[in-house]
Amino acid sequence: MAYEEEEQFLMLSGIQHFLFCRRQWALIHIEQQWAENVRTIEGQQLHSKADQPFIREKRGDKIVVRAMPVKSNDLKITGICDIVEFIQSDNGIELAGVAGKYLAYPVEYKRGKPKNDESDIMQLTAQALCLEEMLLCEVNKGFIFYNEIKHRVEVLITPEHKRKVKSVVTEMYSYYQRCYTPKVKTGVFCKNCSLQDVCMPNIMNKRSVRSYIEGKIVE
Repeated sequence: MAYEEEEQFLMLSGIQHFLFCRRQWALIHIEQQWAENVRTIEGQQLHSKADQPFIREKRGDKIVVRAMPVKSNDLKITGICDIVEFIQSDNGIELAGVAGKYLAYPVEYKRGKPKNDESDIMQLTAQALCLEEMLLCEVNKGFIFYNEIKHRVEVLITPEHKRKVKSVVTEMYSYYQRCYTPKVKTGVFCKNCSLQDVCMPNIMNKRSVRSYIEGKIVE
């Protein structure tokens, strides 16, 4: 993935879209299509509370930075961490203009509740990888705050998580380079997608005339 311009970096937030539905990701990030629904609006309102750029506050042994821009030149992704908490620790790194050493922990805000898949964890892991590259440190833990349960969940970021993110980003770039929007297996989850009118999942469920004829020949 040899890219010279940062403008060609993929959006880190797209990882969650990609793992939810590869077609949804392609419609948004390749075809530049978007539509609002109740879920996306609620999500924007929740993030607006965390996304107050350039606000940095000290709370005892903790420094809280909101809306921190991050990027990885290795993965060629860029984005914004809702919050990065720097906790004072002898095992941490030095920060410019601040006494002591600190460990960095990304904190992501989500509208709903913990999911059955790893999409939220993968997005958090991507943030951790960006922080590792930028700060020259190791990030092995982060947090996800779920608004529906009003609770913060601690996430251990493992080497396996990091390997998965690198694999996912590689796949994303393979689609992006080809400008390829895939067809996918539809399901109940399509009803919650803001792009269902653009995607038209019902059409993908219909067999083409050619596939119907080929099926009959096989029979």
